[in-house]
Amino acid sequence: MSGREFYRDTLGKIDRSAEKLGLDKGVREILRYPRRVIEVYLPVRMDDGSLKVFWGCRVQHNSARGPYKGGIRYHESTDLEEVKALAALMTFKSAVADIPFGGAKGGVACNPKALSRGELERITRRYTAALANDIGPYTDIPAPDVNTNPQTMAWIVDTYSQLKGRKVPEVVTGKPISIGGSQGREEATGRGVAICAEEAMKYKGLDPQSVTIALQGFGNVGTHAALALSELGCKIIAVSDSKGGVYDSEGLPIKDLIEHKRRTGSVVGFRNGSEIGSEAVLEVECDVLIPAALQNAITKENANRIRAKVMVEGANGPTTTEADKILERRGVFVVPDILANAGGVIVSYFEWTQNLRREYWDLEEVRGKLEKRLKCQFKRVLETSEEFKVPMKEGAFILGIKRVAEALETLGLFP
Repeated sequence: MSGREFYRDTLGKIDRSAEKLGLDKGVREILRYPRRVIEVYLPVRMDDGSLKVFWGCRVQHNSARGPYKGGIRYHESTDLEEVKALAALMTFKSAVADIPFGGAKGGVACNPKALSRGELERITRRYTAALANDIGPYTDIPAPDVNTNPQTMAWIVDTYSQLKGRKVPEVVTGKPISIGGSQGREEATGRGVAICAEEAMKYKGLDPQSVTIALQGFGNVGTHAALALSELGCKIIAVSDSKGGVYDSEGLPIKDLIEHKRRTGSVVGFRNGSEIGSEAVLEVECDVLIPAALQNAITKENANRIRAKVMVEGANGPTTTEADKILERRGVFVVPDILANAGGVIVSYFEWTQNLRREYWDLEEVRGKLEKRLKCQFKRVLETSEEFKVPMKEGAFILGIKRVAEALETLGLFP
């Protein structure tokens, strides 16, 4: 699915939920479109001395409930339509998590794997300088996303702070702990996926000690979700990354697999289990499937081959609308991305709060607050889906849109 199709699909979800809520036509229009779209062109000196210009953007979708919030991704296929869709999803994800943020997203079209550390740093600093008047602790707070990380955030903090003449750690979240990052932030999205998976197991009457799990995507989200679920006693039987996968019906030793990936760059070649294709992992017979790679992994072409009872969306938009309908018809219980992977934005909120107050919370406190909030919002989404007699995915959108619409209607419209 192209970025344009992804954006169109996202607008369709907004329209359907707004229709069920009976929202005013004007409010619906506000929800459909971003408040601001900022495009930048970044001249960067490459290691060989040549000059190259990179395209980047920041889309600020809605700030009715608080400052814009959302990650920055570095990917060669990133385009404006994709980023607009992701920014809208961030608005509703923040609302579903019930934290005082709006939604935004940023991107730079580049291939990080073909760039040196120095080139990535120069791209990041140039991007930050280009957006310095558009981001800030009370305006728009970026975070890591695909192919960006705590080091990227550190470069943003330093560049922004130099431009403002004072240290401003709260301009981003997902920073290294040494410069104001929060305990538990790196693991937050994956751990949140695991918490939602556990709640889904309870709802479906599944015992974690006997549950089998297949997981597509073994980056930051996938590894931390797998670790947390294995600690619950779940059996992780299949894992894949962009290069391939590994399968063992008896369960994979997750800590050993993580170490193998750290050493080799992939799960491929792991001594335990047999090799399996990245796409084939989605079709493994299991109790819980976690798509935690990029969007549109599950489509109308492969949805009928999904053999899981429960699916927990670790990635953003991993399932197309057509696939959603097929999974619903087949009785697969889907925990949607805007709830399942909200752990990252929740702990980002905790980090931002700590920075503003100049406080420090230990790991136990962060984990406890994350678990409490996610379990509460899982219950709210479930109640909404039951009230409107719709699947969890639609229930989450209805809840998120309702919360944003209430804020818009309460604020009113500035002349």
